[in-house]
Amino acid sequence: MKRGLFITFEGGEGVGKSTQVRRLAEALRADGHDVLTTREPGGSAGAEAVRHVLLSGAAEPLGPRMEAVLFAAARSDHVEQVIRPAVDAGRIVLCDRFMDSSRVYQGVTGGLDSVFMAALERVTVNGMRPHLTIMLDIEPSEGLRRASARRGAGEDADRYEKEELALHRRRREAFLAIAAAEPDRCVVIEAGRNEDEVARDVLGIVRQVVAARDEPAALAEAAQA
Repeated sequence: MKRGLFITFEGGEGVGKSTQVRRLAEALRADGHDVLTTREPGGSAGAEAVRHVLLSGAAEPLGPRMEAVLFAAARSDHVEQVIRPAVDAGRIVLCDRFMDSSRVYQGVTGGLDSVFMAALERVTVNGMRPHLTIMLDIEPSEGLRRASARRGAGEDADRYEKEELALHRRRREAFLAIAAAEPDRCVVIEAGRNEDEVARDVLGIVRQVVAARDEPAALAEAAQA
């Protein structure tokens, strides 16, 4: 059986993560791969129950530490109920946001202690680290403009989109710092271009990773033939 892959998409508001997850899933399925798409916060029944509370801002009165714990609880359920079983079954899992978003949103710009955040990450991820993280990068003012344009008529911006531009710029810097610190896992893609160009670059990178995954499996099968 082929080994599974866990690929995450990260970046600030309006970078096009959901669009690129969808387009990559379509392309990989056309290549014959078994693909699961998911998202955070959410992705499992338990985590989806927490999603609205987190994105609506209803958890803000609890304070940043308790809010981070809620994110962690949602992630733990998501990992154990959805991501790990799919990867163990040999599927390619594409996730819209994962641990890097917590590092940035709750840690860097949320002001939470790095030791506390690292402890939460160890418990919730429980060894299920991404094989590849696509960091979609865009100038924050353009990202916010795109996010606004994508919303339907009468649909309100979520709590993060309403925040000041300076905060979004700090998050961009934080995502890029993670990518620079973990080059074996993270690839930065310039997302200010048109959707087709971004999708082409994403697919090219992922196909290389998939080929590297499949090569040992192919050698093992040949040895057993």
